[in-house]
Amino acid sequence: MQAPSGAVPVASQGVASPATASLPLVTIVLGTRPEAIKLAPVILAFQAAKDFRTRVVLTGQHREMVSQVMDLFGLQADQDLALMAPNQTLTHVTCAALQGLKQEFASHPPDLVLVQGDTTTAFASALAAFYEQIPVGHVEAGLRTDDLFDPFPEEANRRLISQLAQLNFAPTDQSAANLQASGVVGETTITGNTVIDALLLMAKSAPQLVLPGLDWQHQRVLLATVHRRENWGDRIQEIGRGFLAVLDRFPDTALLLPLHRNPTVRDPLQALLGSHPRAFLTEPLDYDRLVAAMRGCTLLLTDSGGLQEEAPALGKPVLVLRRTTERPEAVDAGTAKLIGTDAAAILSETSLLLENPEAYEAMARAHNPFGDGQASGRIVVTARRFLADRRGGVAR
Repeated sequence: MQAPSGAVPVASQGVASPATASLPLVTIVLGTRPEAIKLAPVILAFQAAKDFRTRVVLTGQHREMVSQVMDLFGLQADQDLALMAPNQTLTHVTCAALQGLKQEFASHPPDLVLVQGDTTTAFASALAAFYEQIPVGHVEAGLRTDDLFDPFPEEANRRLISQLAQLNFAPTDQSAANLQASGVVGETTITGNTVIDALLLMAKSAPQLVLPGLDWQHQRVLLATVHRRENWGDRIQEIGRGFLAVLDRFPDTALLLPLHRNPTVRDPLQALLGSHPRAFLTEPLDYDRLVAAMRGCTLLLTDSGGLQEEAPALGKPVLVLRRTTERPEAVDAGTAKLIGTDAAAILSETSLLLENPEAYEAMARAHNPFGDGQASGRIVVTARRFLADRRGGVAR
């Protein structure tokens, strides 16, 4: 059967040979680009360990964007559930993932299932493993906004996963405290965030980003990303107007805006900014090109969670286009600032950083609280000890 367009190549790394059949199997499930980025160093770390079998399963919640990331890190999947459908709903993704993973876990029974973050793939995968009484490890556990519907559905997803996980890999002290306050029954390990592992790996080899007309030497480049569901509709219009206002006030600036593939996001931004000579609207950037853009930009305007963690590692201030964040550590450390989505706020807060060198340097030089690039190794160590304890005690 021909693979779907954009499908990630499927390998057989998770298939046991006679020599490895007795080793514990760790199945890592992912479905979206952020998961692929943050789990890539984890997958590499488990594959480098000789005392595990590692199986990588894609749900297919996203397809082409995941394929790009897997290629960049030299990874292949062992199974692709290929559940992506036109105009897919949260219900479709959840139900299709549950069904596909039930079959996957039956044919290749894991000793531990790892999920990452707060996507619908992560929640459905944790639930599927729980139904089969397979231990769940949650990478990037403990993030909270304390508003169940902001962001939606991520806040609910991560809270639900926390109640199912036996291993919680918290990126910071604050996230560990959130887990304790949530009354989770699983154990918690503070690891740092794996996105820093991925960023540092990629920054070593990321090429310079070249776009016709964009002058990195003589223009102050503002890197922007917008995609979150809670910003759809009127808020996207406000964000776009804010971007226009900044470009109009500062003739030496350029806006680099990789557009999300969802037409609900890209169409209004294209309509507002597509004809501006200093607005560079592109397709989603491969991760290495995104790292190059972060490295070369002046500052970021984003509603992305991951970029709040990554950009400070490169000394770039982040203005967060949201009312809440599950990463208050960045705000507390001074590397990020919540500014909302009003056009006037976008103009005033961006102007402050562009006009005031002291304000800019205070954010650019602030300590990044999200880790040292060694989170993946800590996850492997914890998983090794956990599985050894289970095999020595009550095994699944």
